[in-house]
Amino acid sequence: MPSIYIETFGCQMNESDSQHIAERAIAAGYRVAAAPEEANVVVLNTCTVRDNAERRAYGRMNHLNALKRANPSVRLVVTGCLAEQDRDRMRRRAPHVDAIFGTRELAQLGDQLAAWEPNFADLDFSDDRLLVEPLGGTADGVAGAFSMLRAFVTVQRGCSYYCTFCIVPHVRGRFDHRRDADIVDETRSRVDAGAREVCLVGQTVNAWRDPVSGADFGDLCRNVASTTGVERLSFISPHPKDFTDKVLDDLAEIVALNPRIHLPLQSASDPMLRRMNRKYTLAHFDSIVAKIRQRMPHAAITTDLIVGFPGETEDDFCATLAYVRSGVFANAFSFIYSIRRGTPAAHWEQVPREVALDRFGRLIDVQNAVTRAYHERYVGTTRRVLICGDSKKDARRLAAKAPDNVTVVADKPADYPQALHIENHPYASTPWLDVAVEHAHVWGCTGRIVGRAARYDAPAEPVMQPLLDLTVTR
Repeated sequence: MPSIYIETFGCQMNESDSQHIAERAIAAGYRVAAAPEEANVVVLNTCTVRDNAERRAYGRMNHLNALKRANPSVRLVVTGCLAEQDRDRMRRRAPHVDAIFGTRELAQLGDQLAAWEPNFADLDFSDDRLLVEPLGGTADGVAGAFSMLRAFVTVQRGCSYYCTFCIVPHVRGRFDHRRDADIVDETRSRVDAGAREVCLVGQTVNAWRDPVSGADFGDLCRNVASTTGVERLSFISPHPKDFTDKVLDDLAEIVALNPRIHLPLQSASDPMLRRMNRKYTLAHFDSIVAKIRQRMPHAAITTDLIVGFPGETEDDFCATLAYVRSGVFANAFSFIYSIRRGTPAAHWEQVPREVALDRFGRLIDVQNAVTRAYHERYVGTTRRVLICGDSKKDARRLAAKAPDNVTVVADKPADYPQALHIENHPYASTPWLDVAVEHAHVWGCTGRIVGRAARYDAPAEPVMQPLLDLTVTR
């Protein structure tokens, strides 16, 4: 059976697209490989939202050329936003790439995989492939014991808002909304396949409108939550201007909705918000925060922030710093402004790099203190969290995610199977862990697993406490 390796850069929309590519490949007769050197087809799903993501993608293309040299039958495919933007440039910079598919060409990518499949059916990897050093990377679409527990469902593609720093409308096009019925059907199929938590994905997800009925995002979430059997529902990434009172009222009534609202601010300076074309003021943004607090008082509000945007003064930055220091955000994804070819801000006078770096460091310090304080609220409580698998830093521990997206890590119970990819894993049927939280950190919390449950709202059964290893120190 031929194999495909998929590696994803960027946002949840790309993760959703990679999920779709993996499913099309499996339907065409491929298995999903865990490493590029094991694959007949290697797919890079790329991002261009920041310069670093673009440079990493081109570097990875050149890195993977070793596979082509060792075995010319390997097919290297690039898709995603960078492929949409840089199609001609990519052919010059990476001529070893076999196929390039833009963000609106996933169907054609699937057709190409099906066309290639017979050529790989009886093909063995060449001996030269064995000489290739391990190429690293993180595979997407590989079936694991817990991979089915979470699923992305795309509700909308593209964006029509044209923020002056953002390349998305240029590489993914204007708003394109899926029908409510199609979204519900896909969500139900994900739940039937084992998903306990479904994330609705769109570039500006709460601007969604049903193209037939005109139903809004609140209607959609209520429909998905009430008709599909999903245990937990989340969404990413909204725009502040599209949180109407009606949408917020609808969200507040959904019992299955995760208590986390991502609300991208970008800057707390009104002059910067105007230059960014964000379509709201700080006062408007703060009123949305107040409305969320009124309706969902326990919800964590997270955000995106940009430092060093063209024209940002020290006063502009200090406005952002002061708002963050007020403690409004449980967490923030903060970035130094990155020039994007094809956007208006790329042509404006830039903030000196050393100034941007200094501001970035100051912002991170303030938000980290706020985030740690938020996590400290967990200490002394027992939180129900959804298992992810082994902790990336310590395989003796399990990592999980709380409904408000906080990472929780705990020692494996004594009854936890040691096999990495055991079929019918007992913790896959009881994936909700009750963790007694003992310590808070900037990145999340640690504690002790005291129970596990079959459903989010089901009673927990006890677990065997970890065996004490006197030879290990931490």
